[in-house]
Amino acid sequence: MELLFLVGSLGILTGIFSGMLGIGGGIIMAPLLLYVPAWFGFPPMPMRDIAGLTIVQGLAACLSGALTHKKFQFVSNQLTAWMGITIFVTALAGGAAASYVANNILLATFALMALVAAFLIFIPTKTDSENPTVSTVSFSRLKAVSVSGTVGILGGLVGQGGSFILIPLMTSFMQVPTRIAIGSNLAIVFLSSLAAFIGKALTGQIVWSLATPIILTVIPAAHLGGLISRKVPVARLRLLLACCIATAAVRMGITATGF
Repeated sequence: MELLFLVGSLGILTGIFSGMLGIGGGIIMAPLLLYVPAWFGFPPMPMRDIAGLTIVQGLAACLSGALTHKKFQFVSNQLTAWMGITIFVTALAGGAAASYVANNILLATFALMALVAAFLIFIPTKTDSENPTVSTVSFSRLKAVSVSGTVGILGGLVGQGGSFILIPLMTSFMQVPTRIAIGSNLAIVFLSSLAAFIGKALTGQIVWSLATPIILTVIPAAHLGGLISRKVPVARLRLLLACCIATAAVRMGITATGF
């Protein structure tokens, strides 16, 4: 029972960050599940179980957060369709090809991309505002496919969703307003997370006894995070995103180098 309560508490924390910043939350949830239970005297969780629980957390958070941001009209259906379908297909291809490429090299590449993305988030968009109008947002279909395709392939290869990289690329390279990038990213990552969830559920890689408290806490927490995001200035959201992305880059770099 104590472990269920602890896992549920971690679900609240990651859910809020997911809904507020538009990220899947796996980059936060995975290390928390790896280290926090051990701090409280529980046996370390196998990485396979952590991966399954992280997918459940990401799926629930993205669904709840995307619906909340959609109420504020910060989710672009066209952007979600073009990038979501592309990342779904390329992530599957990357996952299938993972055994043919050295993982530490890929992790180092992904970490470098994340570090660059942490700086890109500070590049202002031409149309950025506190209240952007989703119906007037325009974007290059070619850029949308190239961005989501690249992140999908690399993410599939190294087992990362890549949502923390998508947002800065959407705001800097594609010039999508920050709030719409955050809201749309949740919908996009939901599609890619759904593929991973189906695969893990069908192959028995999800510990449902621990997944239940995550689902019950992440859904309302991500909704709360979405409400908080609406009230936080765009400049502060960008700063928080940069901190999360830089942390993710450092974590993946450490994993890649074996320290």
